[in-house]
Amino acid sequence: MNRARVGAWCGIGAPVSFVGGWLLAGARADSYSPVHDHISELAQVGAPTRPLMTAALVGFGVLAPVWAGTLGRSLAAPEVRAAVTAAGVTTLGVAALPLGGDAGDGAHAVAAGLGYAAMALSPLLAARHLEGRTRTVALVVGAASATLLSGTLLGHASGALQRAGLGVVDAWFLAMAVRELRR
Repeated sequence: MNRARVGAWCGIGAPVSFVGGWLLAGARADSYSPVHDHISELAQVGAPTRPLMTAALVGFGVLAPVWAGTLGRSLAAPEVRAAVTAAGVTTLGVAALPLGGDAGDGAHAVAAGLGYAAMALSPLLAARHLEGRTRTVALVVGAASATLLSGTLLGHASGALQRAGLGVVDAWFLAMAVRELRR
């Protein structure tokens, strides 16, 4: 299997790990609301879902940079590679700096905020290198992600806004990876 195919499979595996983790951990958590509670609460210190959600975060964090290399080469876009890599690295930071951890919740918030920015920027930066509907979809995904993730600061339904804002980019990663595999 060549490097591009491995990278494309990582582009599928990264979002499957992350979304699968929050779905499974959320289903196992007592009194957890995916509408109101953030994903990070599933990985906070003392949470029974911490091992599962942390593994999902690490899975995304390790696979996303591999996908970043493939996507960046495919689009001839080093800035896209940098943004997707940053999304992975900051996700590793989120895992390493859990809520309730020794570094404090502020450090966790910084890692998560940087990750939000990297996720929303990834399709926006890629749009410059795409054409037609694929370009339009990338612009819509990036704008929707930025808007939804900004909405998490408002507090109401912040869990749902977070999942939607991250999920649209995860779905875009999947679609772009499938596109790469079909080449």
